Order: sequence, then structure tokens, then C-alpha cells
Amino acid sequence: MTSAATDLRNADPHPAAQWSLLVGFNPEQADCTTAVVLKILDNKCKMLPGEKLAVMAIYDAVRHLASPLFECAVHDAIRAARQQPGTLTLEAVHPLRMHAEAAIPKPVMKRYKAFLRDGLFG
Repeated sequence: MTSAATDLRNADPHPAAQWSLLVGFNPEQADCTTAVVLKILDNKCKMLPGEKLAVMAIYDAVRHLASPLFECAVHDAIRAARQQPGTLTLEAVHPLRMHAEAAIPKPVMKRYKAFLRDGLFG
């Protein structure tokens, strides 16, 4: 069992986190989740507040699956922005979001969003 799954069993996990573990995200989906989290933190996401919360819970459950597309620095920046959402940490997120949007092909992200919509928000 992964440490993320163990952590979720010790807490009262968000239903979206539970869903992500049941579905079994692959690295591409974990990367897309990371990109959406960056978009949320950069205040460029048009999701409803509950949907944003769900994606953040999914990120916490699957971030360990991310491919080499995102280095540890991305996850460190996300952690810092969430813990101390000041101007400096949030400004660090913007170029990371831009990189993520450029690195993940639009069809891949569209497929991921449909996957979320159908499986979680559907």
C-alpha cells in the first residue's frame, strides 16, 4: 500500500481522494491534476469552490504518481503556496502553471477534464 493510501486511511479523506485511489490514476492523470492545482493556485481556474477542493484532495492522494514532467520543485512550490499563500509563493506558481500548460498537450488535458467530469462531478 502506498504512503498516500495509508495517510488517507488515517484521516477522514475527501470523497474525491477516495475515488482517485479506487480508480487508480496513472502518471498522465497525476500530471494533469498537478497542472490543475497550479491553475487553481494561480487564480486562473474557473471551477466552482467545491470542485477546486475535490481536485486539491485528489492531488494530495496522487501526487506521488506524477511523471518526470514535474520536478520536485513544482510540488515544493505547491506545498509552499498552500501553507503560506503570500505574494512570493503565489508568484512562483505562475511560471510553473505556464510550463504545465505548455507541456501537457491540449487533447490530453481535455481527456482528463472529461474523465473528472464523468467520474467525479458527473
